[in-house]
Amino acid sequence: MARYEQIASDLRDAIVRGDYPIGAQLPSEAELALRYSAARGTVRQAVALLAAEGLVGSRQGARRIVLGSERSQSFAELHSFAQWARSMGYRASGTVLSSRRRPCSPSEAVRLSLEPGEEVLDVLRLRRLDGEPVLVERTVYAGWIAPAVERLDPDCESVTQELYESVGLVFAYGEHLIDAVAAGSEDARLLGVRRGSPLLRQRRVTTTQEGRPVECSDDRYRAGSVTFSIRNSTAANPLVRRAGD
Repeated sequence: MARYEQIASDLRDAIVRGDYPIGAQLPSEAELALRYSAARGTVRQAVALLAAEGLVGSRQGARRIVLGSERSQSFAELHSFAQWARSMGYRASGTVLSSRRRPCSPSEAVRLSLEPGEEVLDVLRLRRLDGEPVLVERTVYAGWIAPAVERLDPDCESVTQELYESVGLVFAYGEHLIDAVAAGSEDARLLGVRRGSPLLRQRRVTTTQEGRPVECSDDRYRAGSVTFSIRNSTAANPLVRRAGD
């Protein structure tokens, strides 16, 4: 577990215990950095993770306000399946079923800010919770990060964490499109459902802190396997309605 995740976990437990009740202020970044003997950037990542979960909100001066005491899976956190699973007490696992380099498609070039035909890494991965298949990930990685992805263990639990530990990559921003689709032959076989069964689809593009695209993905969840929640306010609303495309 990365250092910022450890700090976030400790603060999360304190919020759930009621050490910081709803409406209370968290200590400032400087105070937290001193408490955990960590860089302020690391503390900032930890607090941002709590904000993504809806536990803390906007700043009041140099401090964050506690908004809730229940852990949730937010749109801002969707890129890390394994981190979410651990936080909910599940055992996450994954297997790479195929991995190949190929030229990017025109739509992928746009989403990943690449030149037409530039090489990408195409990975098909099956994810499980407590041994049960729940998610098929079709992820396309930009060529610049492809070598690091190819060096990962095909059965690694968390791609996000492994890339952070191996090359220092932080998935900082993402855009997510959520809709429902019918299971095709391959999805039905991998997830153990009937062809045509409803699946929850998440299409996402994630970038670095500098805004450089890392990956785009088409993720399909078995119905009933996971629930997503959203917390919003007049100051911040992560959900936007769009017509079907």
